[in-house]
Amino acid sequence: MDETLAVPAPQPPADGSATSASTLSGLAFSKGHGTGNDFVLIADPEDSHLISPEQVAQLCDRHLGIGGDGLIRAVPSRFLPEGRDLLAADPAAEWFMDYRNGDGSLSEMCGNGVRVFVHFLIAQGLVQLGAGESLTIGTRGGIKKIVRTDGGYAVDMGPWEFIFPEEATSKAMDALVSAEGLEVARPGLSVSMGNPHTVVALAELSELAATQLFKAPVVDPKPVNGTNVEFVVPAEPLVHDGVGTITMRVHERGVGETQSCGTGACAAAVAIRHWAGAGAPDAWQVNVPGGVVGVTFFPGDSGREHVELSGPAVIVASGTLS
Repeated sequence: MDETLAVPAPQPPADGSATSASTLSGLAFSKGHGTGNDFVLIADPEDSHLISPEQVAQLCDRHLGIGGDGLIRAVPSRFLPEGRDLLAADPAAEWFMDYRNGDGSLSEMCGNGVRVFVHFLIAQGLVQLGAGESLTIGTRGGIKKIVRTDGGYAVDMGPWEFIFPEEATSKAMDALVSAEGLEVARPGLSVSMGNPHTVVALAELSELAATQLFKAPVVDPKPVNGTNVEFVVPAEPLVHDGVGTITMRVHERGVGETQSCGTGACAAAVAIRHWAGAGAPDAWQVNVPGGVVGVTFFPGDSGREHVELSGPAVIVASGTLS
């Protein structure tokens, strides 16, 4: 369903901290989601809309704004310094996913957001992409290549790596994580997918359901730029017909608990696969509160292993800020 909405535009704060920003009145927007991970989307082909962190937070407010886990601005890469750097490496990355978390803070990447971003570019007529065709875009987490599939989009998320590689190799864990609802701190493994994640394995789905994620879990040691935290329950049996299955909940930096996290799903599959040891599969199904995404490992051109994330993307509404 695609409805037309008129939503009051957020105004700059009274203290004048964002007086250089437009009031955004009359600006067109869309609302989209990937397995429940939802975003406010703005097309800005001329780089003419300065949206302050305060305005992002107001737009993403679920009671006083449109509501979303974050805001994505579609802007040509040539207008941003980091975009121009990516264009120098790959001229095909014409569009840049300028992404902010729901609190207005910048984020390197969002796996579900990438799919929704590409779906939005197509819906806006900014690009054309048929089934089986690929598109290259720029993000603060680097260049990403997306293929349109019958069921949505598949994204090459690039290589994964351990944030603390020596600890991960020698101990299979590198942090302790505490959260409300868990009686004791649990071991975690810190994985980078271009943004930081700490993955915790739990034994039972009931334990996962009892974990409270209203407040950010406490991670010790915490990666320098903070971390997203995934709590994961492996299926029993873990592997069926060559595909591993896990169930996940996530607390995202600057957002809180979300219905899904694409990079988090990838990080969770990395950690469970690492813990499973030799013989663990390359294909994974990750169940999240908002649906199901697929994670696949494959050799990258650089010699490092890459991760592909696949799943749906939906535009649910479009409107104008009044």
